[in-house]
Amino acid sequence: MIVSCAQMLEGEKAAFDRGVSAADLMEEAGRGIFEAILQFHPKPGTAVLYLGKGNNAGDVLVVGRMLLEAGWKVLARPVSDVSKFKELPARHWKAMEGRVPVISGLGDLERERESVVLVDGLLGIGASPQPLRADYAAAVTEMNAFRRRRHAFTVAVDLPTGLDPRRESTDPCVEADLTVTVAHVKEDLLTDTAARVVGRLAVAPLKELGNPDGQKKGLRELTPRELLPALPCRSFDFHKGEAGRVGVIAGSRGYVGAAILTATGALRGGAGLITLYVKEDAYPIFAAKAPPEVMVKPVGDYREVLENRHDVLAIGPGLGRQSEDRMLEIIQHSETPMVLDADALNMLADGRLALLKSLKASTLLTPHPGEMQRLTKGMPDGQGLTRAETAMRMAGGFPKTTWLLKGSRTVIATEGQPLSFNTTGHPGMATGGMGDVLTGVCAALIAQGVEVHDAACLGAWVSGRAAECALLDGQSAESLTPGDVLAHLGTAFGDLRRLVY
Repeated sequence: MIVSCAQMLEGEKAAFDRGVSAADLMEEAGRGIFEAILQFHPKPGTAVLYLGKGNNAGDVLVVGRMLLEAGWKVLARPVSDVSKFKELPARHWKAMEGRVPVISGLGDLERERESVVLVDGLLGIGASPQPLRADYAAAVTEMNAFRRRRHAFTVAVDLPTGLDPRRESTDPCVEADLTVTVAHVKEDLLTDTAARVVGRLAVAPLKELGNPDGQKKGLRELTPRELLPALPCRSFDFHKGEAGRVGVIAGSRGYVGAAILTATGALRGGAGLITLYVKEDAYPIFAAKAPPEVMVKPVGDYREVLENRHDVLAIGPGLGRQSEDRMLEIIQHSETPMVLDADALNMLADGRLALLKSLKASTLLTPHPGEMQRLTKGMPDGQGLTRAETAMRMAGGFPKTTWLLKGSRTVIATEGQPLSFNTTGHPGMATGGMGDVLTGVCAALIAQGVEVHDAACLGAWVSGRAAECALLDGQSAESLTPGDVLAHLGTAFGDLRRLVY
C-alpha cells in the first residue's frame, strides 16, 4: 500500500484514538527495521545510530538494542544532548545507557576493521517542511562523506533525512543503501529523483496500525506478500507441458550471449520447454553455446516460428536489425503472448509504434531508459513526463500492452491494473545482459499461465532479489554478472515464498 506522509500520520492518530499504544508500535517498528537490516547485512558489525530527538530516534534506539543483543557493537551519534530526547526515545535510551558509547564524530571508525552500518534516525515523516537546521545538515553531510569514503552501508528509517519533495531545497539528503519504511510505502519515496537517495526499499509491517483512509488507489509496491498469490503452485503430478513452451527469437553473429542469457533466464524461470530460433548460417555457433536443456532450431525465415506451438515468444535480445519487416509482421500477427526487448523495441521505435494498436496478443515491452526515449521521441507531449506518467500513458494508448520500464526503481503499467513499483535490485545490475535475463524470466512466467502484468511484476522482483542474493553470497557491485543472477534465481524464488522483505 502506498500513502502520503500526511495520511500515515492520520492513520497513527486514529490508531492511538483506538487505544493502540505508541510504545507498542515503536517496538514493532524497531523489530521490523532490525530484521530488514539483518536480511541485507547478516554478519554482526559496528552500527552507528544517528539520533534526532523524536520518535524516529526512538525506533532506531529499539533497533540498536536488538543489534546489541545480536552481538553488534553499537555507537550513538546524537545531534543534540540526549537529555533533549522526547518521552519514548528517552525511555529507550535510559534502558541502554552505559552499553552504548556516545561519539561526536566518525574519526575513530576510519580504521575499523569490522563493517560499519550507519542508521539514520534524525528526522521522520512528522518533520516540518523547513530547511534543515545546521546541526542536522552537518550530520547528514558527515554520514554521506563517510559512506562514500568507507563504503559504509547506510540505512534510512521511513524517509532519508533531507528528502522532501514538498519544497525545492539545496539541503543535503542522506544517501541510503536501504530505506526501511514503516507500515506503508510513502509516495515521496517513489519519485524519479528519490531513487538515488532511497536505495533498496523495504517495508517494516505494523499490524496494529491498520490501513489509513485515502491510500493512493491504483498504486502498489511489489512485495512478496503482494506477489506470491500470482505464482502458480505446482501439483505433485505437474509435467513439463504445464510449465509451458517458450520460443526465443534472439541473437545474431556477434550477439550470441544475449540469446543464451534470455533462453537460460526462461529455463531458470521455470519454463518446461525452451526453443531458441536462429538463422541457418548462425546455427552452428548457437548450437555449440546453448545449454543442453535449450533446443536450438535453425530457420530460413523467422515467420516459420509462427507455425510451431508456443505459450509465449520472447523477441529481440541481440537480434540486430536483420529481417526487420518480417519480424514486425510476426509481432503484428502473433496470436501468442510476447515479450519484446532490445532490437524488437528499436524496430518499433523507427516510426512503427502505431503497430502496437493492432496487436492480437497480450504483449510485454521491457525498455531501458534509452529505448524508452527512442520509443517516445516525436510523440505529442511525450517528453518531460515522469517514468510513472510515461508508463501509464503508453499502457493507456496501446491496448493489450504491459510496459516494464527498467531502471533503479522499475515501473510496470497495464491499463486497468495498479501502477506497480519494484522494490528489489542493486546498482551492480547496471551491466549488459541483465535485461536479457529478465526477458527470459518474464517469458517463463507467462508460459506457466501467469497473467502478463503479474509476470512482469514477478519477473522484476525475483531478478532483483537474485542480484541481492548473489551479493550476500560473496559477489560485489563491481563483480556482479548476469550469470550470477541466473545462478541465484532459485534462492530468489525461495525468498519470495518465505515472504522476505
